[in-house]
Amino acid sequence: MKTSIYFCIFIICLCSRTSAQTNYYAETKTFHEDGYTYQCDVNKASVASLYNAECHYYKTEQIDLRTGEKYKSLPGLQPLEKENQTKPQCFAIVNRAFPPEIKTKIKHIELCIALYINPATGQIADVVFRFPTLTSIAPYTLVPISVYREIEIELKKSVRFTPSAEGKNLNYISMFWRQDPNVTIKNALPAPPELEIMPDDDEYRRK
Repeated sequence: MKTSIYFCIFIICLCSRTSAQTNYYAETKTFHEDGYTYQCDVNKASVASLYNAECHYYKTEQIDLRTGEKYKSLPGLQPLEKENQTKPQCFAIVNRAFPPEIKTKIKHIELCIALYINPATGQIADVVFRFPTLTSIAPYTLVPISVYREIEIELKKSVRFTPSAEGKNLNYISMFWRQDPNVTIKNALPAPPELEIMPDDDEYRRK
């Protein structure tokens, strides 16, 4: 009798551990959730790009409206005004969304978050998350879609950028940052490093 009980407990624990270690993003897949749809694209390098399927600018070419051609950035001409508020805001939103049990698995492994911004209003239109798909090196594969959705909603609601004169000449502004959800940036600190301009991602561009 005791043997049977111990065996049942073992099976329950094993199933629980397996469930907890679920890799949600091992392959290209569409997630149809309650009221929204997310797309996960996995490239040949086993890197997942996760985003809301109803995207506005992602996968479209960045155009210089003055020429009608693909935008080529020049040194000293930034599409966003310099400030020291948005990066701490972004970090805090991501930190709050990640469950403690996932944070403990993250050992200086950074999540890449890309934003696509409306050049007229400074509002965030699209949020794209990028991370390796191997569970052994990327705990972000264990995070359910609802967490990424929460981050997207809060970023769009709470964060506003100020497009520069240069940025207003584009059809959209793109930038990204990498973050360990255990790291906090405080507003009281001097101006933090700027969020980086998003490079082209031709593999996922719409034709």
